[in-house]
Amino acid sequence: MRLNTLKPADGARKDRVRVGRGIGSGLGKTAGRGHKGQYARTGKGKVKAGFEGGQMPLQRRLPKVGFRSKKAHEVSEVLLYKLDAVQGDVIDFAALQAAGLIEARAERAKIVKKGEITRAVKLKGLAVTAGAKAAIEAAGGSVE
Repeated sequence: MRLNTLKPADGARKDRVRVGRGIGSGLGKTAGRGHKGQYARTGKGKVKAGFEGGQMPLQRRLPKVGFRSKKAHEVSEVLLYKLDAVQGDVIDFAALQAAGLIEARAERAKIVKKGEITRAVKLKGLAVTAGAKAAIEAAGGSVE
């Protein structure tokens, strides 16, 4: 096989349709553009995306919905019952990272009450919800 002999498989590439080349071609005279109007003209057939001829466009008729926080990825939530899997009695941000409980791009972590914690742990430098704090203290742990 030589690079100068390569060619596409049969039927892989279609020939370009040459419009406006006589009545026998099937696309003569108006070249498939119909008669008159905006789309029959050269260079004038462009219409802005979403333009509906002056009617109020769909994206303006529908209400705005929701909110996407730009800070949402900064804080990673950790469920209370997953703290049992973390090694050691003192749990901080680095310990949660080592255990793989928070996202790589997170800058802070927050403990959220879901489930129960079975051992006493000491939390350092982490945000904690009121319910999670009560559960940790009930298990004999503390929050700094």
